[in-house]
Amino acid sequence: MSPTVRHVTDRERRARLAVRHALAPAFRAGSPEAATRAVAVLHATEPATVYLSCWARTGAITPADVDRALYSDRSLVKQLAMRRTLFVFPRDLLPAVWPSASARVAATERARMTRDTVKAGLAADGFDWLDQARAGVLAALADAPEGRPAQEIRLAVPMIDVKVAATAGEVWSAHRVLTHLGATADIVRGTNTAGWHASRPRWTLMRHWLGYVPPHLGPADGYRELVRRWLASFGPGTEDDLTWWLGSTKTVVRAALAALDAVPVSLDHAATGWLLPGDIEEPPDPGPWAALLPVLDPTVMGWRGRDFYLGPYRDQIFDTRGNAGTTAWVDGRVVGCWVQDAAGVVRIRLLEDVPAAGRRLLEAEAERLTVWLGGFRVSSVYSSPAMKTAATP
Repeated sequence: MSPTVRHVTDRERRARLAVRHALAPAFRAGSPEAATRAVAVLHATEPATVYLSCWARTGAITPADVDRALYSDRSLVKQLAMRRTLFVFPRDLLPAVWPSASARVAATERARMTRDTVKAGLAADGFDWLDQARAGVLAALADAPEGRPAQEIRLAVPMIDVKVAATAGEVWSAHRVLTHLGATADIVRGTNTAGWHASRPRWTLMRHWLGYVPPHLGPADGYRELVRRWLASFGPGTEDDLTWWLGSTKTVVRAALAALDAVPVSLDHAATGWLLPGDIEEPPDPGPWAALLPVLDPTVMGWRGRDFYLGPYRDQIFDTRGNAGTTAWVDGRVVGCWVQDAAGVVRIRLLEDVPAAGRRLLEAEAERLTVWLGGFRVSSVYSSPAMKTAATP
């Protein structure tokens, strides 16, 4: 690499993270939409994560504020995309993800489902079975602008009310067809009939939910916009980071970087990262800060190379499948996790010694979150080893 290429230290990357991700108090977002844009998209595999990720990046929002963005204004929309993961997207990013990351997931799902249906003896032609199943669901939702729950759809389309054995002992049923229709942006998880911490959606046609379906970008343009948003929030990052985050290929990533005229920078540990042109200056000083982030938060999940903020704690913070548990942060580094006691009080478990000033900041965040939750205990299927140790009496 040329000696004139700018070097971005791990310390600067942590400062960028604090500012761009709206985690330092002076840079917090003012709305769920702004909190989402700060990290490009929100992880939505666990419903509570969406609300807790917004809480961490704002001053005083309520679950009702997030509900407003998701279900009233519909400025934030759930969409299956990168790595077959459910995310919350800013509405204006949907035309980019539909023909790119979502289409890639949909194609993979289609191949698996058609193979499984033939193997299960449901049809001689798995493609035809899936096309008929999809058409049946779309017809069942055509006259239901407010959508229908999955149980009603199964009754209306009996052919999807089956159990299909797949590879590795997996069994899928009607919901897999709904998932595929969601990946192709034909339907969407609409109004949630459960609380903010659970998911019981009324599946709705996308054109009903949005009022219309905006035209898709081309696949290359879609990937380029996703990479642009990621660099704006997570840059500098490496090709490996982007390839992992997109669930795509290095060919796709390199084409997007070239189209964006992305700028190479050197990183600590001899790695090469990328920034958007015009974004190579050092960030402002975020000041001292602490944060408590939920399981699968986009900040902890945003890079493949995590040593600059995670240090030696990968095995304590992530489960064996790569899912992140809760995290406690001080000045851009993960220093522990958080859990709740039987009364719902947020407790912090540190993985290292933290100076008194940092501990005070963490305790203030724990109190802020305890008050916000109001005694409600958030459950999760993604408990990290550190969380399990902290929860042990």
